[in-house]
Amino acid sequence: MSRIGKNPVAIPEGVTIDISDNLITVKGKLGELTQEFSAVSIKIEEGHVILERPSDHKDHKAKHGLYRALIFNMIEGVTTGWSKELELVGVGYRASNQGQKLDLALGFSHNIVLDIAAEVKVETVSEKGKNPIIKLTSHDKQLVGQVAAKIRGFRAPEPYKGKGIKFVGEVLRRKAGKSA
Repeated sequence: MSRIGKNPVAIPEGVTIDISDNLITVKGKLGELTQEFSAVSIKIEEGHVILERPSDHKDHKAKHGLYRALIFNMIEGVTTGWSKELELVGVGYRASNQGQKLDLALGFSHNIVLDIAAEVKVETVSEKGKNPIIKLTSHDKQLVGQVAAKIRGFRAPEPYKGKGIKFVGEVLRRKAGKSA
């Protein structure tokens, strides 16, 4: 049996879960998330969500742990939320935001203006002598990760000087330069 899938997911106070057909809906103080599911049965017993699979088929085993993790992430998102922080490393790299519009100056001929989804809250921090930081927060873990990956993709960190957009705390594998 899946070690992840067999663990029950605790439902904290203030969170309601509705299961209908092949759709699970989680509501909390930060928002509402829905997820389709298949190949598993989901039950709510004594304040816990329990997932069971019908057989030991390879597909059922894979989805057992997957849906348990997705439900856990949904419950965590509507109670505390998810956040990612991106750091701009490089001379002249800047970030600013006007509401949901993120303006990035990354050394290209023009600035990059990106419209961020309404569910994701964006904030930029620029202190003198420190690298600019972009903070993304939302109740949807998948959406925060997707937006962060898109921003990082505009100027991924390069291995020689480390310039680019990286996650805060990310350790880059550095290479030695030319030996003359």
